[in-house]
Amino acid sequence: MTDEEPHAPKRGLLGALRGNFLTGLVVILPIALTLYLIWTVTGWIDGWVLPFIPQAYRPEVLMRTHFGPSASVPIRGVGVIIFLVFTVTVGWLAKGLIGRTVIRRAERLVDRMPVIRSIYSGVKQIAETVFAQSEKSFEKACLVEYPRKGIWALGFVSTPAKGEIDAKIPTSETILSVFLPTTPNPTSGFLLYLPASEVTMLDMKVEDAAKLIISAGLVYPPSKPAAPEGSKPNKSTPDSAA
Repeated sequence: MTDEEPHAPKRGLLGALRGNFLTGLVVILPIALTLYLIWTVTGWIDGWVLPFIPQAYRPEVLMRTHFGPSASVPIRGVGVIIFLVFTVTVGWLAKGLIGRTVIRRAERLVDRMPVIRSIYSGVKQIAETVFAQSEKSFEKACLVEYPRKGIWALGFVSTPAKGEIDAKIPTSETILSVFLPTTPNPTSGFLLYLPASEVTMLDMKVEDAAKLIISAGLVYPPSKPAAPEGSKPNKSTPDSAA
């Protein structure tokens, strides 16, 4: 019996190929999925916008006119360009006096229609919440004890509670509205109203916290410099128990 430790077995050709294959997937999949999503969304927008364009000015008709009847190369993105130009033009007009007047009159007309009024107001609120990022957005990432004490969940602080909600909660503390998203789909979740003392603010950016939620805890933000020794007690681990 010798004291020499056994050497780790060398990885064979099959293991090397497997490692290279997995590494290639890590590189290729994000690029491929991104291009696929761009291609799919572009086609969806084209399919929605192009039917509003007169037949004589559609890309496939112009292709056949200039390059012959056999030209059938699909041109994607024309609908996206038209949609962007149209949306920017509408936004520019809506900011002017005439545009604001037309919008107010149209909204007053919609308010007289029971069913359409509810649909329009709901869609408008969602659009304003999603796209008005320059005015309203989550302020900070935070930790809250949910669904019970001792279990911590990652959430986002939106705004302090106001109006009736703030008045009806029986506490003198500042009440914060916290959105608690689900994993891996952060667009659904729970809206919690908590005293400020029960909300632990985090230094990480809101974008980094969102990545952490979407990845189910796999993608952490870059580590910051370690705290000075003695500033925080070491947490015990199962392996450290004597």
